[in-house]
Amino acid sequence: MSPVRRGPGSHDPTTRDALLQAAAQIMVEEGYAAATTRRIAARADVKPSLVHYYFPTMDDLFLQLFRRGAATRLARQKAALTSEHPLQALWEAGRDPGETALIWEFSALANHRKAIKAELAAHTERSRELQTEALSAVLREHGITPDALPPAAAAFLLQAVSTLLVLETQLGLSAGHTETAALIDQFLRHLHTTDSPAATPPRIDD
Repeated sequence: MSPVRRGPGSHDPTTRDALLQAAAQIMVEEGYAAATTRRIAARADVKPSLVHYYFPTMDDLFLQLFRRGAATRLARQKAALTSEHPLQALWEAGRDPGETALIWEFSALANHRKAIKAELAAHTERSRELQTEALSAVLREHGITPDALPPAAAAFLLQAVSTLLVLETQLGLSAGHTETAALIDQFLRHLHTTDSPAATPPRIDD
C-alpha cells in the first residue's frame, strides 16, 4: 500500500495555528521575505522541522495563512454590509492597520508566487462582488442612482482610500489624511441621517 502523503493542517491544530500566527506576525512586522522556516519556528517556539511537518512547502503555509485570513475578512465584510450602517461599517473595517499590512505583504508576495497571485485575485473579486451587490441596495434606498454613484465605484473608492490611508500612515505620511477621512465621514453621516432620499449624492458642505 502506498504511504499516505502528509498534507497541510493534518495534525495538531494548536501547533498548526501557532505556526500560521507566527508567520503572520513576521510578515506584518518585517515583511514576507523574513518569514522563513527558521524564523517562523523560532517565533512559534518549535523545531524548524515541524514547519515542514505541517506545511510541506512554503507555498502550502502561505496559502493556508491567506485562506484563513480571507475567510475571516469575508465574514467581517458580510457582517459590516448587513449592519445598520453598512457604508460606515465597511469604511471602518478597511482601516484596520494589521489587516491592511498583511494583505499588502501578500500582494508583494504574489509577484513571486503564482499560487498566491491566483488566490489573491479570486478573493479580491469575490470581496468586490459582495460589496457592490450590498452597496447597490444601500444606495438605491437613499435614492442615489447608479449614474450618480455607481455601486462598483463606491466599493472601490472606500476600499482604495482606506487602504492608502493605512499604508501612508505606516510610512509616516499624514498630509491630507485628516481632511480625507473627515470628508468621507461627513458624507456617510449625511446618508445615515437623511430622512428623505436624494436623487444625487449629498454635497459634502451641506
